[in-house]
Amino acid sequence: MEKRLILAIVLSFLILFLFQLIFVKPQPQPAAPVPAESEAETAAVGNEAAGGEIKEVEKPASMQLKTEGGEIITSEQEQEITIDTPLYTAVWSNKGGVLKSWKLKNHLKKIPNRKNPEREPLDLVPETASTTGLYPFSLLLNEESLTALANNSLYRVNTERLELSSDQRGQLIFEYSDGDRVKVKKYLTFEGQNYNFKTDLTVEIDGRPVEPYILWGPGIGTLSPEELKEKFSANRGAVFLVNHKAQRLPEKKIKPLSETVRYGGLGWAAYEENYFAAIFLLDTIKSQSYAFRLDQEEIQPDGQKAVVPYFYLAFTHPAEAYLGPKEYDRLTAYGHEVKKVINFGFFGFIAEFLLIATKFLYKFFPNWGVAIIIMTFIIKILLFPLTYSSTRSMARMQELQPKIKALQAKYKKAKQDMEQRRQMNEELMKLYKEHGINPAGGCLPLLVQLPIFWGFFRMLVVAVELRHSPFVFWIKDLSVKDPYYITPILMGITQYISQKMTPSTADPGQQRIMLLMPLIFTFFFMNFQAGLVLYWLTSNVLQIGQQAIMNRMMARKREKDGKRSKKQSPKRSASR
Repeated sequence: MEKRLILAIVLSFLILFLFQLIFVKPQPQPAAPVPAESEAETAAVGNEAAGGEIKEVEKPASMQLKTEGGEIITSEQEQEITIDTPLYTAVWSNKGGVLKSWKLKNHLKKIPNRKNPEREPLDLVPETASTTGLYPFSLLLNEESLTALANNSLYRVNTERLELSSDQRGQLIFEYSDGDRVKVKKYLTFEGQNYNFKTDLTVEIDGRPVEPYILWGPGIGTLSPEELKEKFSANRGAVFLVNHKAQRLPEKKIKPLSETVRYGGLGWAAYEENYFAAIFLLDTIKSQSYAFRLDQEEIQPDGQKAVVPYFYLAFTHPAEAYLGPKEYDRLTAYGHEVKKVINFGFFGFIAEFLLIATKFLYKFFPNWGVAIIIMTFIIKILLFPLTYSSTRSMARMQELQPKIKALQAKYKKAKQDMEQRRQMNEELMKLYKEHGINPAGGCLPLLVQLPIFWGFFRMLVVAVELRHSPFVFWIKDLSVKDPYYITPILMGITQYISQKMTPSTADPGQQRIMLLMPLIFTFFFMNFQAGLVLYWLTSNVLQIGQQAIMNRMMARKREKDGKRSKKQSPKRSASR
């Protein structure tokens, strides 16, 4: 039983570690995609949102161009419009009415220079969008010429800059008409205290309203060379809320435009990476969305040609957009089931509960490393009865090993002879019953703990709160590996000590093999997040303490049992 359990645990961790070591590197972007045909529909969003102050800005005189129907509505020159809030700084362009930059003030990007500790704001708009000219919020119409016209024309705007405090709202309006076939209006309403903003986009072709596809991509954000080396879980791809369930489409499964699958009736569609997401609330009745890949041949720095894939998200009928971090509390308060964009994975309800509990501890101990240690301590205390039961069962099984081996010697042909195997199993069960031992007693408690271990693992992987969070001394970021590998080595040492202290029913040869496991685990944990290694290290240290207490308790019990048996022996002799 113990061999099978150990093998199952080892295989589970091997699968887990290999899965989490898969890195998906972001790529440069391709040229503009072929537009898809859109359906007729218009959406309306009020100019004022409930509560707060509307930031009014006068239109510059240079932007007052023709506005009557049938006349040209455009701008005289290309310009950038800045939206500045306490949370982000966004830059929009009147060329196409697109988003050129969305920098998060509270989430920073590492500069690839270890000697310079300064960091710059993380930009969710990919850098490669500037090389292709295809920015987020570009439109895809049913003719390539119309798509090019809508995305390359100069729109008239209502302001040059919006500076919003946390209690203010402001509106950015893009308008364009070629005076002939195309009319485009984009109304965007921002709130200073939120990452989300309302969107109202209307398009008319030949006097007829149509519903274009709006584009996000390619990908999301740009990882620096340093982050590419250190980032533990760069999961990137599209997510669709279908029937209240988040369906993920990793980049490796996104197909070319001609083969893509379109989703309808969505609550929202998103493009995500491990810690951040671009989420778009959609009309559940009329909306459509899909992700697609475009392969573009490019010349590499070495002069060779290579096909590079680029990934996009397209959607219709967006009512609102959220561009920001996957902060659990913020997404929960936002509603619309957007918290499901956080990938808690298998046993997700356990990971979610552990995140809530760890965040609660963080309020009292404002250091995520300390919160992880305290949370690990609480889990160990709660699981102590199961751990003690498992250890006691294994210790009693260890005491029976001589008798078990005698039975195995008695039935040498049990592997080939079914009758001998039956007889041996019957005698084994009788032996267990006489000594009050449940042969599964050492296995079941450990199996109960595995979902909790997995949940803690997933919680540490997806929690954006740990990103760039320092612990102590040399650990400046719990979301990346220990730069000096001190905690993984300590983890391996403590695991070895714990394993040596734990009773085992394996033979000496198997025990020597199992003592290699701490070395294997140390190797796996070398490049894991410091927060995860800290959890495992703390768990090992607490396990050593618990094991010492349990060994002492079991030794006292054996001593008492021995004294009791000696007292009973004279009475039995006298009776005889």
